[in-house]
Amino acid sequence: MSAPVHACIGLGANLGRPELTLRNAAVALGALPQSRLVAFSRLYRTPAWGQVDQPDFVNAAALVETGLTPLELLDALLGIEREAGRQRDPDARWGPRVLDLDLLLYAGRMIDEPGLRVPHPHLHERAFALVPLAEIAPAEPFPGHGTVGDALRGVDTAGVEAIDASGTD
Repeated sequence: MSAPVHACIGLGANLGRPELTLRNAAVALGALPQSRLVAFSRLYRTPAWGQVDQPDFVNAAALVETGLTPLELLDALLGIEREAGRQRDPDARWGPRVLDLDLLLYAGRMIDEPGLRVPHPHLHERAFALVPLAEIAPAEPFPGHGTVGDALRGVDTAGVEAIDASGTD
């Protein structure tokens, strides 16, 4: 097992029961081998990005301490997506999905390997990912952008709204 590091994960869904799906995904993240869920943000309702003719998304972020390598963690995230019923379609970019888990940041490192780029290439542009991430990890290193909190100051957060914690799905 590697020495545990912080990894930041973005969660999103807009099909089925998104709020329940994200809560279940948080439980699954906490059950990953060699890992522990350190923090989980509130849920946020956000307008669709990229392909806008679809339902709003529910987004959240998780901070995980893990001994998994970046590729092992990515593989585990893809497994959680599959368990939730996600079937990846390489031609359906930014389309509706039952669950999307993105490895946003990993140990303050820049990673560029086949199938994995960290920091996530568009993270610095995406309020739907930065708002929940800044809630739980504002000081987390974000290579090329300072910290998560620094990056958040550079994006328009209009339309990203916290969902009432007492609400149910």
